[in-house]
Amino acid sequence: MIRFIHAADPHLDSPLQGLEAHEGAPVELLRGATRRAFENLVQLSIDEGIDFLVIAGDLYDGDWRDYSTGLFFRGQMVRLMDKGIPVYLIAGNHDAASVISKKLSLPDNVHVFSTRTTESKEVARHPVVIHGRGFPNRAVPENLAKDYPSAVPGKFNLGLLHTSLTGRPGHDTYAPCSVADLREKGYGYWALGHIHQPEVISQDPWIVFAGNCQGRHAREAGPRGCQLVTVNDSLAVERADWRPLDVVRWQELKVDWTGIETEAEALRRVSEAMKNTVTAAEGRLVAVRISITGTTRLHGSLHRDNQRWRAEFQAHAQEQGAESLWIERIKITTNPVYDIAQLAGRDALTKIVVENLNEAHETLATLPSEIEEMLGVLPSELRSEIEADWSEDQRSTVLQEVRAIILEALGTKGGNAS
Repeated sequence: MIRFIHAADPHLDSPLQGLEAHEGAPVELLRGATRRAFENLVQLSIDEGIDFLVIAGDLYDGDWRDYSTGLFFRGQMVRLMDKGIPVYLIAGNHDAASVISKKLSLPDNVHVFSTRTTESKEVARHPVVIHGRGFPNRAVPENLAKDYPSAVPGKFNLGLLHTSLTGRPGHDTYAPCSVADLREKGYGYWALGHIHQPEVISQDPWIVFAGNCQGRHAREAGPRGCQLVTVNDSLAVERADWRPLDVVRWQELKVDWTGIETEAEALRRVSEAMKNTVTAAEGRLVAVRISITGTTRLHGSLHRDNQRWRAEFQAHAQEQGAESLWIERIKITTNPVYDIAQLAGRDALTKIVVENLNEAHETLATLPSEIEEMLGVLPSELRSEIEADWSEDQRSTVLQEVRAIILEALGTKGGNAS
């Protein structure tokens, strides 16, 4: 029996830019999360007594600011060397040969695959051959998989590749290939990196994105970790067990306020959702984006008194315990109880106001041309940040608040319009 761990995209010391803009953000905890998650990976490897570890690219987030990043990684590799665990890794787009300018020698248990050509490496004392190639440059538009050799007979063959496959939202298309391209090589397992969402593409053969070790922002919500793979004596994958590594868990917390009429009940429902999320995170800090939805009489108040509501949410977050829950953002997508069509038909002036508000919302459907042009030349990571800030949802936030206040005033003018 052979056991190995497939990890990918640790992005050590990812800067997580923009945290200072969030008042009360646990900046140090969030910025240290990638290192702590990687320490969890190494400890899991030791605890499970695995035969080897593979890392499918983007070990680093980019060029080192100083040597501390490299020294941290090297220290973790020494821990594995002391336990006799070899490590095999490839460079991805973030740590391509053209990106990392600083170098440190690595312990003898670490093998970094060539970036010039596909390389095959036998694992000592095990009938295993690992095939891999790293990125020579940040952008690799060609299909690297086509140059991987066919499986070596009588061995368990593992392919190590950083790729977007046929493409995934939020990720640039690098080293594109198809499942058929991978399947024809005859390998027992393809350990893929680059896509941060964990995903088992196929089990015949096993083609797997391990996902990143630690979510870095709200668009990387949910558990993050690695795959612990068991290969039987017939050199076939017997099982692949996903294991969590993250120390901070990003989560979207949707709370439906449909039918709620009192603030006390609304806050109770938010507090209950927070408690359940913290419990599910099993001791990790949860960074939440709270989304309030539903049709409620509190709709207007949420927009009119948004600062007070935010403070109330933060107060309930405090009750979950120190470093248990941090609110990254609050999204309000509720609807008023009153009938807007009925409201518009009440009188001519009200109709004009409602129609103008609706027209203003429709103009937000497309980005300004200047922003579109700018986004087209930016790297995907930076582009994603700006697209999030300029998303239709974000652009409409201010208008929604104004619209809610105006409609509430119109709806309650002269009595209850519902």
